[in-house]
Amino acid sequence: MKKRIPALFLALVMMGAVLAGCGDSSSHQNAEGNHGYEKREAANEIVVGIAQDLEDSLDPHKSASAGTREVMFNVYEGLVKPSPDGELIYAVAADCTVSDDGRTYTFPLREGVKFHNGALVTAEDVVYSINRCAEAPEGGKPLVPALSVIEDISAPDDRTVVIKIKEPNLEFLTYLTVAIVPANAEDLATQPVGTGPFKYISRSPQENIVLEKFDEYWGESAQLDKVTYQIYEDSTALVMALKGGSVDLCAHLTSAQTQQLEDFQILEGTMNLVQAVYLNHQAEPFNNKAVREALCYAIDRQAIMDFVADGHGTALGSSMYPALTKYFMPELTDYYSYNPQKAKELLAQAGYPDGFAMTIMVASNNKPHVDTSEVVAEQLRAVGINVTVQQVEWQTWYDEAYKGRNFQATVVGLDAHNITARDMLERFTSDHPKNFINYNNPKYDELFVQAINAKDEAQQTALYKEMETLLTEDAANLYIQDLCDLVAMRKNLTGLEFYPTFVMDLSTVHYTK
Repeated sequence: MKKRIPALFLALVMMGAVLAGCGDSSSHQNAEGNHGYEKREAANEIVVGIAQDLEDSLDPHKSASAGTREVMFNVYEGLVKPSPDGELIYAVAADCTVSDDGRTYTFPLREGVKFHNGALVTAEDVVYSINRCAEAPEGGKPLVPALSVIEDISAPDDRTVVIKIKEPNLEFLTYLTVAIVPANAEDLATQPVGTGPFKYISRSPQENIVLEKFDEYWGESAQLDKVTYQIYEDSTALVMALKGGSVDLCAHLTSAQTQQLEDFQILEGTMNLVQAVYLNHQAEPFNNKAVREALCYAIDRQAIMDFVADGHGTALGSSMYPALTKYFMPELTDYYSYNPQKAKELLAQAGYPDGFAMTIMVASNNKPHVDTSEVVAEQLRAVGINVTVQQVEWQTWYDEAYKGRNFQATVVGLDAHNITARDMLERFTSDHPKNFINYNNPKYDELFVQAINAKDEAQQTALYKEMETLLTEDAANLYIQDLCDLVAMRKNLTGLEFYPTFVMDLSTVHYTK
């Protein structure tokens, strides 16, 4: 029987928007002034300001940074991909037929899809790409653990891919957003080759990434001819570049930053992530539940949102954000209501009547997270905890905190790449490579196994909610908010839409006439 791709989330908390275009390299900012964006408009190109460099590797199957995925969303596509309204739509695949037993998926490929190197996409490329993500190295986990459910994948002809899974899986289709790459690709880390509306041109580390319109794109062509992502890890320099005419569009700004931008329209969406103070459970005293509970009671989320974005944002109580509608549990938000006296009592019971010293490591390029860290530090000091906010370069944070797990606490936002509850919650299973907080709870692991093997959607949803509740009851982290996403864009640009995941689709952005 033929099955349509189901809508993932219908009640998304987001809004469509348009973006602005103009800008130039920071080295030319003063020389060109506001004339730079006029030249870019004439050339039908824009400069987008971003706060961090991309990862060293641009291999789409290995990237872990949301910032990298945000950019490369324009370059890569899977068999399916998300739409702005939260549905899965066909991309490299033209259709999908699912067998009656729910175990065999047959994908006819879309005609005429080309890679950016000019080669036609074949079934062999699709098989290679999915196998690359599904196969586990010896002693390790697959690049995409959810794809380990695949029993067999084959190409009966050059235009058809057949995937057989071990047992029916309610979420399987959502994980086929993994990027399709050429089977003979030699160095995806430095020379990305995808099928998206923009093709990769060049990268200058710590400076910029350049994309250009792919003229042979199978779908609706990108409306801009060129996009340059300019890197400004210093937040002051980023605002000066916007004001000086070197940047046309920039997302993830704070309210204080946007108030300085008179020549821009300010769009408001949500970042679709869970911002929290993430705690390393192997570092004392955060292996003590009473200490973690005390920290939760010491946090005033509304005060944080007031400071960072004039009160905008959505308070959270667990590892799920509102766009994942059917899984989101607003009732967990006030599980730990702001209660400094309760925090002090718990600290005393845990053996810390005079508090303790701790360090919050945060990437210095992300102003919302830095500002949040400073407010959190003041709130924790009020209950006797001596907090140091350690600002480090993003690469240092990534290597030390996220990969090396060498930290006490950190403020960051985690998102769902594939727009699934599994994406948000699997990372906290005890043996997951992305479990950077070292959370270990056998009951949580057991619930996860039950959830991914559930045959009924209602049952699966209930199990995921149990996992969320357990994270909250365990005070696994200090959950704060789904950040408001403030986007500055020039007033003569339009067409940008917000997605239910952390991406920025520039294919629809264009200059107004």
